[in-house]
Amino acid sequence: MTTPEDEKTAAAPAPAKAPAKDPWELPDVSGLVVGVLGGTGDQGRGLAYRLARSGQKVVIGSRSADRAESAAAELGHGVEGADNAECARRSDIVIVAVPWDGHAKTLESLRDELAGKLVVDCVNPLGFDKQGAYALKPDEGSAAQQAAALLPDSRVTAAFHHLSAVLLQDPEIDEIDTDVMVLGEVRADTDIVQALAARIPGMRGVFAGRLRNAHQVESLVANLISVNRRYKAHAGLRLTDV
Repeated sequence: MTTPEDEKTAAAPAPAKAPAKDPWELPDVSGLVVGVLGGTGDQGRGLAYRLARSGQKVVIGSRSADRAESAAAELGHGVEGADNAECARRSDIVIVAVPWDGHAKTLESLRDELAGKLVVDCVNPLGFDKQGAYALKPDEGSAAQQAAALLPDSRVTAAFHHLSAVLLQDPEIDEIDTDVMVLGEVRADTDIVQALAARIPGMRGVFAGRLRNAHQVESLVANLISVNRRYKAHAGLRLTDV
């Protein structure tokens, strides 16, 4: 037997679904401190320079604090230098731009300092022989997945793989025409990294999947190296219809 209350409940409309979030609605990251591990190498220096030039507070890290401080002075734009541990401690977001052969050792040594941090891995595991560059596949699947395994208390994402260090470091270039593929497990984290990429004029961050898809993104750099050698270029990527 139904009651009037049952009939009212049955007739009640289902609650409206919340509107889908605009994928281009990204957070303000201008106040976050960005650390760059490997900030004295070409890729790290280039990212540090571009982000600092856009107004981001940047700290570059190196195994040697003196080397990091010297590189920071050369970059200008308020960039500061510190040893890797101090760089990690002082930063809200930490970009990993170290050489592949030192990737695991560096992250293992900084596990405590990186706990709770948003980590952005941009390392490309590559080998080189007479035929050129080729992709390596780590046991974990990718450099980003290795980082996630080594840093269980960090929020690991992957991005900034396909950028030319030459273009990044060239002060005569005002805009870098490229997309940045961003991967990660948590939307709030990938949104932050997308927003960070968008701080650099001409650049756009685009979500490209979870970390299990990082290997092919990292590997694509081997193809870009081949493109650049053939055409004497500094090629990047643009994703169409997005």
